[in-house]
Amino acid sequence: MNRPDLSSVDLDAFRTIMGSLTSGVSVVTGLDQEGNPCGMTSSAVCSVSADPPLLLTCVKPPSRTLDAIQARGCFVVNFLDAEGSEFSDLFASRTRDKFARVGWRPSEVVGAPLLDRTVAYAECTVHDRVEAGDHVIVLGRIVSGAVAPERFPLGYWRGRYVRVFRVASGVPRRSQDRQE
Repeated sequence: MNRPDLSSVDLDAFRTIMGSLTSGVSVVTGLDQEGNPCGMTSSAVCSVSADPPLLLTCVKPPSRTLDAIQARGCFVVNFLDAEGSEFSDLFASRTRDKFARVGWRPSEVVGAPLLDRTVAYAECTVHDRVEAGDHVIVLGRIVSGAVAPERFPLGYWRGRYVRVFRVASGVPRRSQDRQE
């Protein structure tokens, strides 16, 4: 009996497969030991549990943001709005003075930066961390947050930013109703 090859796919295949999943775009922020703001772009954010309210984000070390999260035990996930692609690009870069280029304010509960271009944010305390491959999964317990219901989120799909919009109905139209 022939057994299937169970080795991992190569890096290009992995990126192509995972890039086919549309994701939201977030900036994870914290404060370092001296109280300086730091942050990084992340599309690897998702809900984990409703009770207790947990989310996760994945960070590749070495990372100033990961160091700050681990040192202070708290962070904010800023879910970017549809106009936030410049924020995403900035926080994905190695630029040191990122916060001098964006509007932000300290969050009320954990004190980490809240960015202006968001559809929502979640203030978190570190619930747990797990090393997984070349990343660290940070589980955050949501202790505060808010939503801007009038804004639409920024998405990312196949290496490009995309706009996410509300569909009039959750029911797909029949194929004969579509205009070609």
